[in-house]
Amino acid sequence: MMRSFRPVAACLIGFVLAGSAVAAPQDATPARKKVAILIFNGAEVIDYAGPYEVFNAESDAFDVFTVAATAAPVVTGMGLEVVPKYTYATAPQADVVVIPGGMIAPVEHDPATLDWIRAETRHTRYTMSVCNGAFILANTGLLDGLTATTTRHNIERLRAEYPKVTVVRDQRYVDNGRIIATGGLSAGIDGALHVLGKMTDEGNAQTVALYLEYDAEHEGSYLPATFAVDAIPDVGAGLQKLGDWTIESTEGDARHWEISATGTSKLPAADLKKKLDALFSGAGKWTAADGGNGKDADAWTFSDADGRHWTASLSLKPLSGYTDRYAVSVAVARAQS
Repeated sequence: MMRSFRPVAACLIGFVLAGSAVAAPQDATPARKKVAILIFNGAEVIDYAGPYEVFNAESDAFDVFTVAATAAPVVTGMGLEVVPKYTYATAPQADVVVIPGGMIAPVEHDPATLDWIRAETRHTRYTMSVCNGAFILANTGLLDGLTATTTRHNIERLRAEYPKVTVVRDQRYVDNGRIIATGGLSAGIDGALHVLGKMTDEGNAQTVALYLEYDAEHEGSYLPATFAVDAIPDVGAGLQKLGDWTIESTEGDARHWEISATGTSKLPAADLKKKLDALFSGAGKWTAADGGNGKDADAWTFSDADGRHWTASLSLKPLSGYTDRYAVSVAVARAQS
């Protein structure tokens, strides 16, 4: 649904002018700012649809359109088919470019895509990446020397692959002036509201957030990339190498996290225990804190890439009545400084 908030202001102005003896001449309607949203096969739906909704809510002020490499229909995330309005060759110069994430392999290193982003950004007021769209933006070189963020599980990869970029995990979006990078998925809505507020005013951004029934106030507190879960190696993938497992629960916050799983393994309990110890201690580069004494629960201490200190524990217990079925729990907690 398209929604404009401008007519409300226009009605109020008309009411004031009606009381005057001579109506002042009306100013020409300003040209709408153009928002180009990149789409490609595998683009994450909320990454592009969230900002599309934000800017289109102020349709009097913004002309929002999709752009792709060709005019052919694009199959975005979860099979949603979208027909792009423009191609790189036919799109008008944009004031804002939005680069979503998702399955970015088709465009991450595509010369035509990167050239289009660079060419547009020479004239945009804002170019914004969403989620792992930060990798596409980074490949243009436009993030070099700047600060950025991305979806939480790609923070370390972005740091490793683009050392010229300062990557942070404690912001929903990062504003470098013309270049903006947001976290994952719904964080693109925060970034779009931020840009809308800068290009119009904060009142408009708040009104749009209210219309969308979106809690924009969580930007300072809901920071998944800071959650303690990222201090734990990929438990699901690791366990599947050792048998057939199901994650039963995963919960916590910024200071602690626990993942519990049950499953079957053909390995004897002692061998399974050793492999689990090696899996987690090796992947997380943890230092044994219990001397490796072979008990049912092991403990480690370690520091992450951000210099945060942690304690960790791993528990393996056979399930009652089974010889090949186990319960595993791995937990981390911030160490007292």
